[in-house]
Order: sequence, then structure tokens, then C-alpha cells
Amino acid sequence: MNDFPQIPEFGAPPEVAAIYDDLRAVSGVPTVNLIWRHFAALPGVLPWAWAAARPVMASAQLAAARQAMAGSVALPPLGPMAAPAAAVAVVDGYVRGNLTNLLTLTALRLWLEGARPPAELTPAQAQPPAAPLGKLPSLSDLPAPLAAQVQALADRHDGAAGTVIPSLYLALAPWPAVIAGLPDVLVALYDPATLRAARAATVARAQTAALALLPDPPPPPGAVAQMRPALTRFTTLLIPDMVPVCLALRRAMAEADQPG
Repeated sequence: MNDFPQIPEFGAPPEVAAIYDDLRAVSGVPTVNLIWRHFAALPGVLPWAWAAARPVMASAQLAAARQAMAGSVALPPLGPMAAPAAAVAVVDGYVRGNLTNLLTLTALRLWLEGARPPAELTPAQAQPPAAPLGKLPSLSDLPAPLAAQVQALADRHDGAAGTVIPSLYLALAPWPAVIAGLPDVLVALYDPATLRAARAATVARAQTAALALLPDPPPPPGAVAQMRPALTRFTTLLIPDMVPVCLALRRAMAEADQPG
């Protein structure tokens, strides 16, 4: 992950850990996405970005937009994937997390590009706090054959550019059979043209929805220039690639749970 220096969730200094805790509590997501961990490594960026994004993420409008997006992403036919309940829970967390972060961060990007809030946001019903899933392994922590499989999955994503490992794959590493089965189960979606089309459609839907979710923060810090390349890459490449992957994987796991 050389492109994005970060402060990991585990061992973060108290002021960063407090924001991570609040982010998990507001989002109901058990993990802190890499982009937030990257913002924490940029002086002055994380406190401003979270103050700007928090009302968006905590809004009823965001909850409705997330639900609508989850049901609107077109997916190709898939095979079933049997998986332990703990692995299904990981995928559930990433489905919610990727949709939440894509919508929230797209709204922040559009605000930085000059769009302005059309209306007040309504707070959503409070969610129970989400506990961390556990420390993500790094690629170097994994046995060589498993690391090669995870890297090969990451290489399917244009936005990864050989330097980023989507954290879903690292979070699923405790279940090597799931990692090994992904290329076959998601073969139709992993077709490069199909995945690019799914990404483009996801970006378009997110931008339309985000126009009703725009924040109204104070002027950004001088370090905002440092955050904008990451914000653009995550909201137009990395997260929109993973939204259809997560939704497809969750559907495949649900297919395996069907009787008969």
C-alpha cells in the first residue's frame, strides 16, 4: 500500500483512535476504510474530513441511498459459494462499509469540486456500535501461496495499480478456501469489461445520490490538496470496483444457503 501511507486501527494514537471509534459507531461498520486511515497520516486532514463527513454518514438520506444502491447494482449470473458464518459476517461488513464510504466520500468530493448542499440532512436512527473485526493481516504476513492468490485478486482492479490490496481480500485471508474460490465464483464479474462497466455504473449512481448528501463544512485546511488525489481515486476507482464485488460475493454466499 505504498501509495497511501496510513495509521492502522490497532495502535493508533488516542486522538486518531477516538475518530476511528466514532466512525465505526456512526457508520455501523466494523472496519475503518483505508482512505480514512490514509487521511489520518496527513496532518490536519482526518479531523476536518470526519467533521465534514459525519453529518452525511449519520443521515437518514445516506441510509436510504445506501439501501437503494444495494438493490440497483446489476450483477452477472453467479455460482454459489459456501462459507463459514464468520466469513459471511466479514462480507456483510464490507457491503455496508463500501456503500457507506462511497456515498459519503463522493459527497465530500463533489463539495470540494464546488457543489453546494441543497437541503438540511435529517439524522438517522442511531446504530449500535460496531466492534472492530480484528487486525488486518498484511500481504507479507500470509503464507506465500495465499499471498500470491490475494495479490492476483488485487491485480484484477484497475485502481489498485499494483500498489493497493483491497482490504476485503486481506480480511477474508483467514478462510483460504474462500480466497481460492473467488476467481471461479465471480468469474463473470471479474471479466475486465464487465467489472469496468459495473464500476462506471456504480460511480454514476453514487454521484447522483451524493448530490442530495452534500456536506457544509468550514473551509478545508491547507493540506486538502494532499487528500484530493486519494479521494478521487477511491471514489472513482477503488471503492466502486469493490461495491459490485462485495454485493456479488454476498449473493453467492446466500445462494449456497438456499435449501435444495
